[in-house]
Amino acid sequence: MELAVDQAWLEATMLAGVRIAAFMVLAPPFSHNAVPRQVRAILAVSLGLVVSAQVTPAYEPVGTGRFVGYLVAEALTGAVLGALVMVVFSAITAAGSHLDLFGGFSLAMAFDPQTNVNGAQFTRLFALAAVVLMFTSDAYQLVVLGLARSYDAVPVGSLVAIPAESFVEALTASFLAGLQIAGPIIVVLFLADVGLGLVNRVAPALNAFAMGFPLKIFLTLSLVGTVLVVLPHVVATLTGQALARMGGVG
Repeated sequence: MELAVDQAWLEATMLAGVRIAAFMVLAPPFSHNAVPRQVRAILAVSLGLVVSAQVTPAYEPVGTGRFVGYLVAEALTGAVLGALVMVVFSAITAAGSHLDLFGGFSLAMAFDPQTNVNGAQFTRLFALAAVVLMFTSDAYQLVVLGLARSYDAVPVGSLVAIPAESFVEALTASFLAGLQIAGPIIVVLFLADVGLGLVNRVAPALNAFAMGFPLKIFLTLSLVGTVLVVLPHVVATLTGQALARMGGVG
């Protein structure tokens, strides 16, 4: 008994799986270390089988050398798409980093092997919160949908045009979004610094700046809840931006 396998389907499915695997290495929430590598591999194979019907009709079998080149091209395409998503969602981590810096928490920096984030308390808290919210709000499904749509813009075997302008725009938007998320608390902390400076001018004997660190830590801990409340809306907005960035790759 012989089992006939369509060579075009097999090659197209393998190429699709390589793109998905490269995407999951960089794109949140799949890049989180809490997601085992075996799960990522199973997801890559499963999603490759799912999109095989989409990518096979336009694919023609090629020789070994050219197929290896296609594998490299698909890995590059997946990495570019994953990096775009990672940059977009780094706005949440940037917001936590701003709070650590202005709130006086940056002195206690540490590396978190789970999130691959080197930062203080709020940097790691916001990075973990982003991953949790992406899973609980089904935002990860939209990210996967955007990846599936990328096969229409960049068919398997095609070389992606690295969108330098899109990366610059994504980095700029991510930095601004981080400031907007943490902005209200940063303003309060800045006003606290101004107030302490005025007190120090009026009554130098009080040594107002010695009160600066505990006061700013207290204000940050008191107000951070207002930022955490809006994080679900932020994740939804960033998911839409990530889909738009992925759709602009061609």
